[in-house]
Formats: sequence, structure tokens, C-alpha cells
Amino acid sequence: MSDTSLSATSGIAPSTRSGQADVLRLSVAQALAGANSAVVYATGAIVGAMLAPSKALATLPISIFVVGMATCTLPAGALARRHGRRVVFLAGTGCGVLTGLLASLAILLGSFALFCLATFFGGAYAAVVLSFRFAAADCVAQARKPRALSAVMAGGVFAGVLGPQLVTHTMNLWQPYLFAATFLAQAAVAAISALVLAGVHVPMPTAAELAGGRALSQIVRQPRFVTAVICGVVSYTLMNFIMTAAPLAMRLCGLSQESANTGLQWHIVAMYGPGFFTGRLITRFGANCVVAAGLGLTALAAAIGLTGIDVTHFWLTLILLGLGWNFGFTGASAMVLECHRPEERTRVQSLNDFLVFGTMAVGSFSSGGLLTAYGWDVVLRLSFLPLVVAVIALATSALRTPVANGPRD
Repeated sequence: MSDTSLSATSGIAPSTRSGQADVLRLSVAQALAGANSAVVYATGAIVGAMLAPSKALATLPISIFVVGMATCTLPAGALARRHGRRVVFLAGTGCGVLTGLLASLAILLGSFALFCLATFFGGAYAAVVLSFRFAAADCVAQARKPRALSAVMAGGVFAGVLGPQLVTHTMNLWQPYLFAATFLAQAAVAAISALVLAGVHVPMPTAAELAGGRALSQIVRQPRFVTAVICGVVSYTLMNFIMTAAPLAMRLCGLSQESANTGLQWHIVAMYGPGFFTGRLITRFGANCVVAAGLGLTALAAAIGLTGIDVTHFWLTLILLGLGWNFGFTGASAMVLECHRPEERTRVQSLNDFLVFGTMAVGSFSSGGLLTAYGWDVVLRLSFLPLVVAVIALATSALRTPVANGPRD
């Protein structure tokens, strides 16, 4: 059975104008919400080092952030299937506001445990934000789904500027509590995002979707789905694995916090900037080619990082890492759209994200320990093994009969 247009999914054919308006709102919300992740990644390991009882636990708050992402993807998918995506969006932004308030309080009280709780809610918010890409695909006709997905990802380019600049201009406002004002500002940005999302009209679940479609065990056995998950897991896990360690590694190498903020800013711009054209590349060349380019860029990022520890080496590594993530993860997400029927979309999409974020949590937990115990070079060298696995999976998929525009029974 092949996938169908949104009109078959929702029973209501969206007008081009209304669909584009919703995609635009989701892009703006992506830009605002992306600042949440940027603030956590820029400050998490540094605040962790200030508050943790052991320096080895410095990156634990970022790992907890990833655990929050993984833990909340399946519940968010179930809630969306029953009550619609907009309910999930507003719940997610509520978690974003809570993140900023709890993190600021944790810094004031000097509580490492409370800061970890705050980053868990931040991860829940990030999990909901990443579902924006699939929601945008729900808002348009079949032929425009890859472009809608890519357009929402492009909204994150503004987060690449907003988040790090938020850190730079607020981190010293509340002396002597470094970053306390930053998290209050992040909570305010999350509240603004909620106002933007309140106007989004995503199609409500249909009776067929509530019935569920095929069993997940049947869906996950599709070779195309397996390839999509492997490529999505490797693309996102390696991005997180290296990026988690990078700000702390820069500080350990004697570089300034401002340099780390700038590197993270351009990393996030590189993550989302290609979203303005990635969808067109997927339409023209296919998801396999786009994912392959992403894996190659990630490998190049790690290779350049091994050549030196100057600020330019870190910045170039982070920029290439962001580009590799965009091509790899967006391409893998487009593959997922090929693997489900309309009524199965929320279950399959949330399962995919759960597998991606669950695996990513392992890499995030290990990143800080590897950095402090063995150094930045080891973090980079270990990145090549999962890349080889993803390339093998992608090559195997390419040798199969080309997949039609939709799932096969």
C-alpha cells in the first residue's frame, strides 16, 4: 500500500495557503525553541562542573537532557495520536518554561540534582520540538512533504544565533550566579514559542489512525525502516557525542567561554541552515545520496578535529558536524516517511525518535567520561566506528530495488 496525500490522512484537504502558514509558524517555533537546546548545550557541562560533586559528572546534565528526549518521545506520540499534535506542542513549551525556572533556581541554590531535573524537562521540550518536522509534513500535500520537513528544520538556523547570543549577553547579569539570568531568559523565549504554536492547525487524528494500522513488529521489519533508523541514530548520536564534549574540551584547552559560545553558534547555524534546500536535494537526488553526504561530512569533521586544538580547529569541526547532521538526519527522516501508512504516522515517527534518542543517550553519557579520562582525540577517533556501520547499512539499502513513494506490505 502506498502512502497517500494529507487529504486521505485527515479527511480534509488543506488549502495551500493554510498549509504554508502552519509550516511558517512551525518554522518560527523551531527557531525559538531551538534556543532551549542551544542554552543547555552551551552551559550544561560548565554549570555541571560548577555544581557536581565530581568533575567526571560535568556532562551528566546534558546526558540527562538526552534521556528526557528519549523518555518523552513515545508518550508524546501517544498523546498526539489521541488528542492531536497541538496539545503536545503546548505541553512541550510548558516543559521549556519549567526548564529555565528550575535551572535558574538550581544555580541560585547550588543544587546539582535540581539542575539535572531541569535539563530532563529541557529534553522533554526538545523531543516535542523535533516532532515539528513531521507535523509540517502533515500540513501539506504528498509532493511537498520533504520540503515542508526541511523548511521547519531551516527555522533552527535562527536558534543558532539566538541561543548562544542569549548566553553571551546574559551569563554575567546576575552576579555572582553565572548563567542564572540566562535560564530565566530561556524560559521567556519558551513562553513566546507557546504563543506562536497556539495558532498552528495540524490535522486531528482520524478514526483510522486511532485504530493504529499494522502492528509495529511488522513495520519495523521493513529493510527501509531499519536503514532509516540506523542512519538517523548514527547521525544524531555522533553529533551529540562530539558536541557535548566540545565546549568543555575548549575550556580544558585554555580557550574562552566566548569562543565556545561562538563555535556552538556556528555549529547550530550549520545544523539548520541547509534546511532551506535539503528538501529539494532529497527530491532531486534521493534520501540515500543526501544521507551519504551527511555521513561523509561527519567523518571529515572528526578528521579535522584530530589535526589540532586551536580555536579554528574546534570551530571548523563543529561547523562540519552541523552540516553532516542536517543531511544525515533530514535524509533519514525522509526515509521514515516512506515506511508508514497515513494512519500509522504518529506511532512510527515517535518510535523512530525513541530509538534515535535512546541510543543517543548512551553516547551522551559516555562522552564526558571519555573526554576527562582519555582526552578529545579519543572522543573523535571513536566516532569512525558507527560511521562505518551506517555506510554499510546505506550501501545495502542502495543495492535493493528502489523504494516507491510509500510503504510496502
